[in-house]
Amino acid sequence: MKILITGTAGFIGFHLAKALLERGDQIIGIDNLNQYYDPKLKESRNDILKQHKNYIFHKIDISNREELKQVFEKDIDTIVNLAAQAGVRYSLENPFVYITSNEMGFLNILELAKDFKIKNIVYASSSSVYGECKNIPFKETEQLDKPISLYAATKKANEQMAYTYHKLYGLNCTGLRFFTVYGPYGRPDMALFKFTKNILEDKPIDVYNNGDMKRDFTYVADIVQGIAASIDNPLPYEIFNLGRGQPQDLMYFIKCIENNTGKTAMKNMMPMQMGDVPLTYADTSKAEKLLQYAPKTNIEQGVKKFVEWYKEYYKDE
Repeated sequence: MKILITGTAGFIGFHLAKALLERGDQIIGIDNLNQYYDPKLKESRNDILKQHKNYIFHKIDISNREELKQVFEKDIDTIVNLAAQAGVRYSLENPFVYITSNEMGFLNILELAKDFKIKNIVYASSSSVYGECKNIPFKETEQLDKPISLYAATKKANEQMAYTYHKLYGLNCTGLRFFTVYGPYGRPDMALFKFTKNILEDKPIDVYNNGDMKRDFTYVADIVQGIAASIDNPLPYEIFNLGRGQPQDLMYFIKCIENNTGKTAMKNMMPMQMGDVPLTYADTSKAEKLLQYAPKTNIEQGVKKFVEWYKEYYKDE
């Protein structure tokens, strides 16, 4: 297949592109390599992908419609839109970039898919759309109209925009709500990366809500399996939860990092942050049924793999 993936220098986009290249697909990769976190990490991911002869990369911001248009081709089989401004906390400080990237960028993708007659689109949503949902575990059928962060609002808007383009123009649009994805080459703004870095450097870690939190931590290879299944099985319009389906206590998560670093964390206990929630928990039964989604990596295995990668990647620093 010829697949256009936005955000290929990002965490999930990198792992997805790598897996698809290894199975023989052609990948057109797009990323703007922005400064949200260390661009060296993005360049490292991209350099690995560039070793594949079937990978073509374009440094483009998806909010720039004219530049984006230059890389669209009529023989693209599927678009996977993973490019976005991520992060709940960052959206409190820099709200405008979320509208530019997540809404204008996605609108450009939808418009160009329509214009170039590319029927199949898979796009990233987020578990953050569930906000303060009280029904546990979170089901895709939940009525969601009260986001508690701008990031969540943009992701919910993406789902509604996709439905509009499906309804008006017959595009097949599959939205994937990712739940706390982690693993090698992960994002430096996320807890596992920050905790591992500080613990190894004997610095304190900030533990929010005094540690009374649970997250449905999901290993990146399991997420990639779910995305690949969505690519291979185009559906008219669906939304799926992609999570582990087994929430873990934040304090146990920290314990797993301690076990793999051989160090005890100095914990700076903090109150709950604005826009955050105490629990995420994915009901994955729909994805299991329609995509044969089957997450395999538990938290102990996943954290071990991340810490091993981190020590190797940063061994000379």
